[in-house]
Amino acid sequence: MGMASAQVSAILLYVCIISGGAIADSQNSTNGGISRPTEVRIGALFTFDSVIGRAVKPAIELAVADVNADPGVLSGTKLTVLMQDTNCSGFVGTIEALQLLAKDVIAVLGPQSSAIAHVVSHAVNELHVPLISFAASDPTLSSLEYPYFVRTTLSDYYQMAAVATIISHYRWREVIAIYVDDDYGRGGITALGDALAKKMAKITYKAKLPPGAGRTAIQDTLMQVNEMESRVYIVHVNPDSGLNVFSAAKSLGMMSSGYVWIATDWLSAAIDSSVHANSDATEHTQGVIMLRQHVADSGIQHSLLSKLNGLTREKNSTSLSSYSAHAYDSVWLVAHAVERFLTAGNEVSFSVNQNLQAVKGSNLQLDSLRIFNKGDKLLEKVWQANFTGVSGQVQFTLDRNLIHPAYDILNVAGTGLRTIGYWSNFSGLSVAAPENLHSAPRDSSTNNTQLHGVIWPGQTADKPRGWVFPYHGKPLRIGVPLRTSYNEFVMQDNGPDGVKGFSVDVFKSAISLLPYPVAYSFVLFGNGLKNPSYSDLVQKVSENYFDAAIGDIAIVTNRTRLVDFTQPYTESGLIIVAPAREVESNAWAFLKPFTFQMWCVLVMLFLFVGAVVWILEHRTNTEFRGTPRQQIMTVCWFSFSTMFFAHRENTSSALGRFVLLVWLFVVLIVNSSYTASLTSLLTVQELTSGIKGLDSLISSSSPIGYQVGSFARNYLVEELNIADSRLVPLNSPSDYARALELGSGNGGVCAIIDELPYVEIFLSKYCKFKTVGQVFTKGGWGFAFPRDSPLAEDLSTAILTLSENGNLQRIHDEWLSVRGCDTDDSNISSNSLSLSSFWGLFVVCGLACAIALLIFFWRIFCQYSRYNNQIELEPEIVNRPARLTSIKSLISFVDKREEEVKNALKKKPNGSQQTKIGSTEEQSTLPL
Repeated sequence: MGMASAQVSAILLYVCIISGGAIADSQNSTNGGISRPTEVRIGALFTFDSVIGRAVKPAIELAVADVNADPGVLSGTKLTVLMQDTNCSGFVGTIEALQLLAKDVIAVLGPQSSAIAHVVSHAVNELHVPLISFAASDPTLSSLEYPYFVRTTLSDYYQMAAVATIISHYRWREVIAIYVDDDYGRGGITALGDALAKKMAKITYKAKLPPGAGRTAIQDTLMQVNEMESRVYIVHVNPDSGLNVFSAAKSLGMMSSGYVWIATDWLSAAIDSSVHANSDATEHTQGVIMLRQHVADSGIQHSLLSKLNGLTREKNSTSLSSYSAHAYDSVWLVAHAVERFLTAGNEVSFSVNQNLQAVKGSNLQLDSLRIFNKGDKLLEKVWQANFTGVSGQVQFTLDRNLIHPAYDILNVAGTGLRTIGYWSNFSGLSVAAPENLHSAPRDSSTNNTQLHGVIWPGQTADKPRGWVFPYHGKPLRIGVPLRTSYNEFVMQDNGPDGVKGFSVDVFKSAISLLPYPVAYSFVLFGNGLKNPSYSDLVQKVSENYFDAAIGDIAIVTNRTRLVDFTQPYTESGLIIVAPAREVESNAWAFLKPFTFQMWCVLVMLFLFVGAVVWILEHRTNTEFRGTPRQQIMTVCWFSFSTMFFAHRENTSSALGRFVLLVWLFVVLIVNSSYTASLTSLLTVQELTSGIKGLDSLISSSSPIGYQVGSFARNYLVEELNIADSRLVPLNSPSDYARALELGSGNGGVCAIIDELPYVEIFLSKYCKFKTVGQVFTKGGWGFAFPRDSPLAEDLSTAILTLSENGNLQRIHDEWLSVRGCDTDDSNISSNSLSLSSFWGLFVVCGLACAIALLIFFWRIFCQYSRYNNQIELEPEIVNRPARLTSIKSLISFVDKREEEVKNALKKKPNGSQQTKIGSTEEQSTLPL
């Protein structure tokens, strides 16, 4: 771009410099040695007879007059503007720009064309003259590449961000861009593509129009885009010829219901123009959404509008073009910058460009193009601008764009425009004016991200879907796998559809819930000899051989890279199936419910609890007294009879009853567990293949079966690294049963890996096989559509609706409600119950016994202490060891009946009579 522009400029110098040489010489003499000149010149470059030109010319003239009339700005210095007409031509515009620069202007306003701005920017960079553009919105006009280019309008970078936000607001994912094929159009559409990508949307087609395209070219382009699926059109063209697009669209019937048209700010400029403000402009654009650069309502705006109405022939204009506002503010921007430039002691002077002097030519007067010596100083003052203009606050950000970019979002309805909302880079979409949101907190309720209702093309308030089927009435070709097994899901039929099954009914029910009709026909895929490859079916969809594919198609990673899937309509996942046999009972089967360790602990615990109860009941309960032999028999009988709740001994003490209550609860749990475990062991099936789970299956070398066409084979090879030689393809449930019965050593398989829905049907018919472990992949079945198909999203919503209203379960029960063998996929083999299953109960029981014994012996010691204080020891036993006497007396005391001890404690001690402890009669009845 830079090289070509320089060549164009050099070629055109010959034409423009001849006429500008004399003017340059006269100005050199007036500026010499004067620090504050009496006059400064600025240029203005635009097309006079254009939508933007008619709006900005009176605004520029009025701004210059207001500046010269204001004594606070450029006092003593007159501001003069030299206007040049580019005549809507890049060639002429370049010549006019060079002519302006040859007249020693210190700044240039314009151009309005981004294409001309690219070329002129190279010239002003070389001559150090600021280029103040009020209309060139191409985002590629970067201040880094063109440091002397100053944009006083909004970059299309922001406008396309606003368009992308609108697209996202209405949840459209694909758009078609219709644009003029020049720097302005290409730069804007590139920015639109980037903005849409951030909103998870995209441009599906770019329809280019040549600059100044005629009606025939426009109609041909629109007919082409009308063949496509998307119905959301973004129009980014020039305001002078842009209305021809909508005129052609209306003649082609593309302004009717179902279409979405979004125009950038060129349309608002065209409608705001006095020439186009008529019924034809609004008639051709009914229902269109368009943007307009936001100009805040203010007294300055109304004053300027009143003055402009006085200068133009249209006296009843009620709106101010944003281009008029930016052009007016551009003059004041230059005036303020020049004022600060001169106040700082800078002078306006020019010098010869040495680079041009070095160019050898015969008749080229290159010295007419001179460098503005202090141009960088003036440019610095421009970037430092900070004042309130007609368009709002004129101030630049660090990236040299105007602060607070904002747009009005308008809707053409009836004979006028409706404001349905605003967009700003601060708050996004809102129905509140942006200037009101800058001062409000960001989370304030003033910021409403919704837009007002829109009247769409066709005079409808219903939001268009944004896409149609591009088949001109042809039904969708829906691929359906021609299965040879598990026909409950999909099968061939003689009915009008040609297919039926669970998956078919789900698809038809979901299609019926869509708010628009969809014509479709089912096409079988497969040879009918074996199940087709589902990966090949999905590949056909990605190649557009099929418009969609339905059936029992598993949603797996490799397939999602090719197509889009709907919401899963049933859960799935891989699981292992293996052969099983009945366990034969034997004479000692009743011992299997508990482990040997468990049986030993139970016996010890029975005896321990019996002994504890005997200790607690011995002093108060006559059933627990007697000879040593009788008491041993009592403890043993009582202990084991509690297992069957058949103990005949009654407990009388509170502690004994407490221990017995806890123990009977433990016995109840143990009995129930024994009964359940024994029942399970007598009826359980165990695996005969030795496969206990996925790990043992992977580590073995036995063959594994899988269903033909399923993704299981790729998963086993690629994810689990199982050798392909171990895999055996099987086609039907009968093949499954035959292979499992033969086993791995007789040409069969040790196990089969298949998806859960198939396994459930298989096990309902073949009861001698069982699942092993749990489902080890999580997934589901869905319908496949081409990438970015809007129908996939709508069908997903319909499937969710079927699930919520219960129709999906009804369809499932209708086709897959077969009941047969138990298909519980829990562990097949049952293990004997071990101590680890009951140690908590045993600990509770042990604690209860310990607590009861502690309380019991504490009472004994207290009674013994009181009892011993009332008894005097016999003289004949004084010479015995005191400790032994104390132990024997304690044991003798414990063996006494509770009633006897209480009676003894009630008697008052007699000083002349001593009670003998440890007498011959008492010593002869020591407890065992």
